[in-house]
Amino acid sequence: DVNTQTSSIFFIAGTEVDRVKFDDGVSPARDTWEDKTGTLSGLQTSDPILVADRDTGRIFASQLVLGPGNSIQEYSDTDGESWEPSIGGSFKAGLDHQALGVGPYPAGVQIPHTYPNAVYYCSQDLYAAYCSRSDNGGVTFGASVPVYTLLECGGLHGHPKVAADGTVYLPNKGCNGGQALIVSEDAGQSWQIRAIPGSGQGRWDPSVAVAADGTLYVGYMEQGNDKAMVVVSHDKGLTWSPPIDVGAPYGIRNAVFPAIVAGDPQRAAYFFLGTTKPGHSGDPASMGNTTADPADDAYWYAYVAMTYDGGANWTVRDVTPGDPVQRGAICDGGFNSPCEAAGTRNLLDFNDAIMDEEGRILGAFADGCTGPCVTGGTNSLTENGVIVRQASGRRLLAAHDPPEPTIPGT
Repeated sequence: DVNTQTSSIFFIAGTEVDRVKFDDGVSPARDTWEDKTGTLSGLQTSDPILVADRDTGRIFASQLVLGPGNSIQEYSDTDGESWEPSIGGSFKAGLDHQALGVGPYPAGVQIPHTYPNAVYYCSQDLYAAYCSRSDNGGVTFGASVPVYTLLECGGLHGHPKVAADGTVYLPNKGCNGGQALIVSEDAGQSWQIRAIPGSGQGRWDPSVAVAADGTLYVGYMEQGNDKAMVVVSHDKGLTWSPPIDVGAPYGIRNAVFPAIVAGDPQRAAYFFLGTTKPGHSGDPASMGNTTADPADDAYWYAYVAMTYDGGANWTVRDVTPGDPVQRGAICDGGFNSPCEAAGTRNLLDFNDAIMDEEGRILGAFADGCTGPCVTGGTNSLTENGVIVRQASGRRLLAAHDPPEPTIPGT
């Protein structure tokens, strides 16, 4: 995520937190990485999550730990130079897939708070999912609220996003067989499930983004139709546009790890990994086979689809041309899955898409194909952290659009 007060980009992998600075005074921009890991270094954790408050610059880093169903968390107000401990979630919290969101309180909801914005912690349990709210900047959290049961939605959910009006959106890949948003308009005190008509059960967690005017964009993939689908809503998820396959004009047959971000009205970007090979996107081992097939000939690349007209039209760019992110299948199983045992669960769970303080699009992912793998040699099955950053073209914030035409920065 980005600290808008300093222009620093923060990247989390395991318990390591890195700060990245870009020097745009040279072309291509020069990136400088620094290890700013806090107090959680070296612990046995999973599901690393990092978010930033765009209003204050506070950075939150969370780690899932085994035990009573809670996380350990810390925050920094010093651009990662120092970290303060906090409590990750409330007493009743789920045991898996924790996520954080931060944003304004809804107008008219009178809640005492000592920090400007509300911080939300959501997690999945065996029979339900829970969200709680912090009113002191993520130091402690109040009581958890169940947002759905497993009779209503599947267990794993995506990451919460908070709109400018304080509405909270939590995406889920399987509510009564389709994609949905779980929505709170009262600062997380109550929640409603708002289904996305025409969508099917998903294999990967969907992603939601909120533009400055409240327009919602949801990026998702369906089981049996693993394409990069997107829908748009202008009324907080009560009604939706027909689904669009943004990769169809470009021959993208399978997509995974949706991550979507929005800026000004009409502008959004959809980051995903995709391949032009037809068939199932997941690892054969996770489909019941005893072994994985890392020699499979699917080549996966990172793509960004951009819209500047509110989702009516999308333009896709391969942002890792000539350098595949993965070769072979991509594991969609969890811990102790057959594909993890086979060594092909290398890309793990979470990619992300953000915009920086000037509206540039950034995507974060794990690179599973390095060295000889890139040119067809031995499959590396690595998990190297990578950031891709927009170098030219219109941005998500129109005020920072570069003059056109211009020579690209890279």
